[in-house]
Amino acid sequence: MTKTILITGGSRGIGRSAAILAGQKGWSVGVNYASNKAAADEVVEAVIAAGGKALAIQGDVAVEADVISMFEQTKQLGRLDGVVVNAGIVAPASKLMDMDSDRMRRVFDVNVFGAYLCAREAVRYLAPSRGGNGGSIVLLSSAAARIGGPFEYVDYAGSKGAMDSLTLGLAKEAGSENIRVNAVRPGLIETDLHASGGQPDRAQRLGATAPLGRAGTAEEVGESIVWLLSDASSYVTGALLDVTGGR
Repeated sequence: MTKTILITGGSRGIGRSAAILAGQKGWSVGVNYASNKAAADEVVEAVIAAGGKALAIQGDVAVEADVISMFEQTKQLGRLDGVVVNAGIVAPASKLMDMDSDRMRRVFDVNVFGAYLCAREAVRYLAPSRGGNGGSIVLLSSAAARIGGPFEYVDYAGSKGAMDSLTLGLAKEAGSENIRVNAVRPGLIETDLHASGGQPDRAQRLGATAPLGRAGTAEEVGESIVWLLSDASSYVTGALLDVTGGR
């Protein structure tokens, strides 16, 4: 069964991999990006080459008007079946006592407020009571939510703890609308998120300490996301799925 999916932060990393895997299923994918249009266009081409349809959609998830517009534009691909709330940022490693308020505010604006806005719009579009057909919402949390991110980013870890709470609460609210809500909690994954935090070698360096002895790939996380979007996971909701190599 073909589906129409919106992926926030779909131009890179885990979002990019999920988009391409969705394309391999013949699905239509809205590829949201904040500023790198060239990267989003490359993902659109890759989704189409894989057998799907795709559309690049610009928008800052921390801006309500952008989020509303993003969902509206996705209608061009068809009626929405699923949303991946993936867009997120991390700041350079720091102890909490050394963080300034601007840094913390931006992390929470994007990772928490933005995610809640996207989840709200997702429910509005998917709910049969609003004209939708039910569907699946996948939130991107992190193993940091349960580890805490000490000495690096307790702000980021806290923002991902909020994703766990959102998953559990919204799954209970939205179940009667035939909407499933789940979270994927990646561990140390080889993406450019670490470089944006000033530690490009972090995944490789710390991944060796995981029980599986390596960092994970964006594709491995993407497979979990696409499974949660698919009908194969039709009785799974309110779940927090660790993809951490046992870490």
